[in-house]
Amino acid sequence: MSTKAEKTKEYIIKTSAPIFSKQGYVGTSMSDITKATGLTKGALYGNFKNKEDIALASFEYNTNKLLAKIDEQLTIEGNSLDKIYSLTNFYKNYALFTAEMGGCPIINVGVDAEYNNKILSSASKEMVRTIEGKIADVLEKGVNNNELKIPISPLQFAKQLYTMLQGSVAMATITQDRKYLLNTVAYINHLIDKEVKK
Repeated sequence: MSTKAEKTKEYIIKTSAPIFSKQGYVGTSMSDITKATGLTKGALYGNFKNKEDIALASFEYNTNKLLAKIDEQLTIEGNSLDKIYSLTNFYKNYALFTAEMGGCPIINVGVDAEYNNKILSSASKEMVRTIEGKIADVLEKGVNNNELKIPISPLQFAKQLYTMLQGSVAMATITQDRKYLLNTVAYINHLIDKEVKK
């Protein structure tokens, strides 16, 4: 059973997460958070050391939800190809999934924090490495089970795959044109089908 303090802290994180994702670390003020939560600055500082502490907790909240969804795709029943196709097809509706987060937390926070917050920047880089590692594990099992043929290491292939997916997310976000995502996923699936599948 959560205590009142734990519930308050969770409420602050859940409410702040999309604000930081949309507005960035510098663009989000403590006043923005008090306005959104209906809490005083004293209440915020009673639960967190500072704005950076809230921003990091908010990033972790969003990325944990994303990671759980990616894990769900990569652990479905079936072979390695089924798992990779499940992941790429999830990206067709990525914008819908991340809408309540304020957009893609990795792109939004990663780009925003690169020059103004080392802690958030490091956290976003670590999340990229984590996701790439999860994709690489599936690919490696596929190679070992003789389901896939990959001309480079599974980790390098995972990095290229994730770069294409995230690049299409960025382009779809910038242009507000979902076709960037749909066309990229179709292209990736075609490449896997023709070049990677045994």
